[in-house]
Amino acid sequence: MTTGFETPSNPPFEVYGPAVQRVPFVLNSPHSGRNYTSAFMSNVQLSDFAIRKSEDFLVDELFGSGVAIGLPMLVANFPRAFLDVNREPYELDPKMFDSQLPDYVNTQSVRVSTGLGTIAKIVADREEIYHGPISLNDALERIEDIYKPYHACLRRLLAQTHVRFGYAVLIDCHSMPSAHHGSPYGLRPDFVIGDRFGSSCSEELTLCLRDNLKALGYKVVLNKPYAGGFITQHYGRPDNGLHAVQIEINRGLYMDENSMQKSENFEKLADDIRQLLNIVVSMPEAAMLGNRPLAAE
Repeated sequence: MTTGFETPSNPPFEVYGPAVQRVPFVLNSPHSGRNYTSAFMSNVQLSDFAIRKSEDFLVDELFGSGVAIGLPMLVANFPRAFLDVNREPYELDPKMFDSQLPDYVNTQSVRVSTGLGTIAKIVADREEIYHGPISLNDALERIEDIYKPYHACLRRLLAQTHVRFGYAVLIDCHSMPSAHHGSPYGLRPDFVIGDRFGSSCSEELTLCLRDNLKALGYKVVLNKPYAGGFITQHYGRPDNGLHAVQIEINRGLYMDENSMQKSENFEKLADDIRQLLNIVVSMPEAAMLGNRPLAAE
């Protein structure tokens, strides 16, 4: 089986770039893909609606205003249920596949144990995706043909930004269910900002995002329950002028989670995000870097 993303008219991901990149920021939306190809769905036991429960619904549209103000944006077209690029390249559950995994595969991560590895076993409500074991060759093909090129593209965007401006900031864009079933915390905040507990970006950037979202009237928390995934951890090197921060948006703010439709608040939220991006990209370089010296070459 092929991945289903073999033609130029059906790319697995795209970069939406401004005519001129005017600010040292890159947007990334790795979980908003909604192209559920027939090749993928032939192995899926869930309904067309249920398979979308892990999708970051229209997050690319919510942050799309960033392109107009000078930020390139990498957007996945493939769905998270098909391939999760916010994981290590080989976080795989051996029980999912029709043959033995190679020795280099990480089968012991927490994300694998919860069913949410690079090739997910479940969607958000713990419903299993596949009828039965799937082809290991198909899984490895997804990683070789889509995962690795996706990250190569993201690295290139960040490197080009760093060369052009002297530093680069990655904003990783996500959404979260409005409530976590079984959680003692019940309803989630409006936004969760993840900076890997201060290790992936400057404190000044994190606080700028938090404080300006609060000023717009939103409830914001840092790092709980989402501190940032593989992308934030892997690319965030603030001492080298590479900052990465994850933003999680409560889906209840902008959609009906039962029907997968925009709510009447969608446009207001998108406008608030536009205001946030305008504020953040206007931060002086010294404030963005936290006045920390960059590591020696």
